[in-house]
Amino acid sequence: MRGLLFRRKNTEDNRQLDKLLQRAQAGDEDARNALIETYSPFVLRIASQASRRYIERGRDDEYSVALLAMNEAIDRYNPDRNVNFLGFAETIIRRRLIDHFRTQRTQSRAVPWTEFDVVDDEDNVTNYVEVQTSIAVHQRAEEQEARRLEIAEYAERLRDYGLSFSELVDLSPKHADARAHAIQVARIVADDAELREYVLEKKALPLKALEDRVGVSRKTMERQRKYILAVVLLLCGDFQHLQSFISE
Repeated sequence: MRGLLFRRKNTEDNRQLDKLLQRAQAGDEDARNALIETYSPFVLRIASQASRRYIERGRDDEYSVALLAMNEAIDRYNPDRNVNFLGFAETIIRRRLIDHFRTQRTQSRAVPWTEFDVVDDEDNVTNYVEVQTSIAVHQRAEEQEARRLEIAEYAERLRDYGLSFSELVDLSPKHADARAHAIQVARIVADDAELREYVLEKKALPLKALEDRVGVSRKTMERQRKYILAVVLLLCGDFQHLQSFISE
């Protein structure tokens, strides 16, 4: 298995990958370990790219985070969605690393700036403003990467429902009140386990169940169906940055 590389275009490699995934998801720990070991160079590459520095196996925390994310990707991957596993795993790894960086940044806020001072042999102290600027730049880069990954993942979810970003521009209600009502309907669906499950399984709105629960006519909900579905998907997913665009 160690000779199996992660070339996406190699059909035989893909077949072996699929077999390992099936066995791993069925509870075969040997297959899971073989899969993770085989694709450890892939995990290292993604971790290094996300961290913007070289990551070493067994030394850097980022590798451990990425490895756990790879394991999570194995558990969460659904072959029925016809999504490339390595692309799916890359998204999970990057998002978990972003969560890791965000946690580190939150913890660092409690550290006084004097902790960043570096004194050389001549008692010169590095200007902490430069450090602060570097942290701000890194933070903006992390947020941009997080938004990019969210957009890519959300676009994929929309495709599962026959929707697209470009279509949503035309489908979005033009009046603020109409948008607010549509978002309210979406929130009711997202907050109710039974209604939410209906949407995720049927890929449709439970219009009959919603009629008695919202102050919007069925005709209006049918007209706004695609827009409401898109908002439900947004609310039900891990899309922190994109959700901020939905106002009450």
